[in-house]
Amino acid sequence: MAILDSWKRGGLSWKDLGRRVLAETQDDDVLGRAAQLSYYFLLALFPLLLVLTAILGYFAQAGTELRESLLGYLGTVVPAQAADLIHTTVDDVSKGSGGGKLSFGLLAALWAASNGMGAISETLNVAYEVKETRPWWKTRLIAIGLTIALALLILSALTLVLFGGHIAEGIAESYSFGGAFVAAWKILQWPIVLAFVLFAFALIYYLAPDKEQRRWEWIAPGTVIAVVLWLLVSFVFRIYLSYFDSYNATYGSLGAVIILMLWFYFTGAAVLVGGEVNSEIEFAEKRQLDARELQNKTPGEQSAAKRRQERARKAAKR
Repeated sequence: MAILDSWKRGGLSWKDLGRRVLAETQDDDVLGRAAQLSYYFLLALFPLLLVLTAILGYFAQAGTELRESLLGYLGTVVPAQAADLIHTTVDDVSKGSGGGKLSFGLLAALWAASNGMGAISETLNVAYEVKETRPWWKTRLIAIGLTIALALLILSALTLVLFGGHIAEGIAESYSFGGAFVAAWKILQWPIVLAFVLFAFALIYYLAPDKEQRRWEWIAPGTVIAVVLWLLVSFVFRIYLSYFDSYNATYGSLGAVIILMLWFYFTGAAVLVGGEVNSEIEFAEKRQLDARELQNKTPGEQSAAKRRQERARKAAKR
């Protein structure tokens, strides 16, 4: 029911919703905040990869193979130069640290990686026009929990893509399902991976902002738009770099870092635009509900209620 309600967009047409989102992205300085997020993402990336490395370290040789496959597959999503930078850095740190050191530093790395999620919470609060009222320890625990959930979703999705075919072949051989089962699985694994991505975005929109009323929406319009934008921008940016790569020539050894930060910038913008879409739909739904309630009030009560709503909206903007 919640999914159907959210796709009704609070009575707004797609055109009106687009206008409101465009106006709010300008008012909330979404592109400027996306630049801030790219900085926090860069600082949080390597601690997050170290957390993943530490987790995979518990699986001995299989974990090492999965780590190499994970980093290799990362190159199909992240621009090639940025993927090389990540791969080299993780290899250097892993070789310089034993399993015990990685395990000992897991909490510190997790704390550092959660800073990126904390930055998302702050920026989504602006989109939803709410102030952060939760105690600092609660926001930190939420950020850490979201970071762990994101890490597990990444591992699950990549494991599914990298080893799903072998698993399907083993099941088909054990239960005599035949080649049709394997072929079907290779097709179905991509919608499953997409579901993981949608779940990750929905989890962020559900827990990160300090909203008074929450409702779980796996496939809300803002979530779908954010994922589509993210995939589209990543694909276009990758194509652009394949044909017009001038960053390495211009910035030298810093080219890979610049490319990585640009990709983070586009990622942050997609997350924030999705948040703006969801927030505008929620505001429209609230206006619909308030309008229905006002119909049952006297003219004086209606005027007083409208003034209270306007004061509350202005207070949230401050």
